[in-house]
Amino acid sequence: MHGASNNGKPLRKRIKDIRRQELAEATLLTLQEFGVNGTTVQRVSERAGMSHGLVHHYFRTKADLLEAGVRLTNARITAEVLALLERAKTPRQRIAAVIEGNFAPSLFTREIAQAWASCSGEAAFNESFARVMRMIYRRLMSNLLWDLKKVLPPQEAVVVAQGVAMMIDGAWLRRALESGQFTREQAMKPIWIFLEANLPKEAGE
Repeated sequence: MHGASNNGKPLRKRIKDIRRQELAEATLLTLQEFGVNGTTVQRVSERAGMSHGLVHHYFRTKADLLEAGVRLTNARITAEVLALLERAKTPRQRIAAVIEGNFAPSLFTREIAQAWASCSGEAAFNESFARVMRMIYRRLMSNLLWDLKKVLPPQEAVVVAQGVAMMIDGAWLRRALESGQFTREQAMKPIWIFLEANLPKEAGE
């Protein structure tokens, strides 16, 4: 059979990966609907169509499930960023790609923002969440600094990257709290103004 060895281990690994992915997606949807406190193993198992025991087979604790849901959101944002970076040619275009990827239309929704905000708040009390949030922040800073350092002195690049990262976090928090429509264009506008004020002018500007 294609993809399976004599003892079946690759096939079992593939099934395990599929089940974990399905549970991560179910967790994210449950987070969006019920928040951290309302997301239970029972609700996730019902949404995924799996038994309570099978969920515990792949994720030992509720915290493990929640972490998987947060990682899934970040993975989708990363995929959006990478797709935009492939088309970017200049440092400025690459910086813009990182920012736009963090506000992808399919992801910058109130429900996902509320799930993210819930997990961010939980990070103050849960080291697993704190570790994931630190990883997400480091990746964002790394993506921004890669090209900011091409157009700014190193210390200035760090300050600008920190400013952009904080504005991205603030925009996601506002999206979580906003009862009306808060568009990605509105979220990104202050960031473009901030960059315009801090990046050197390009030739011809």
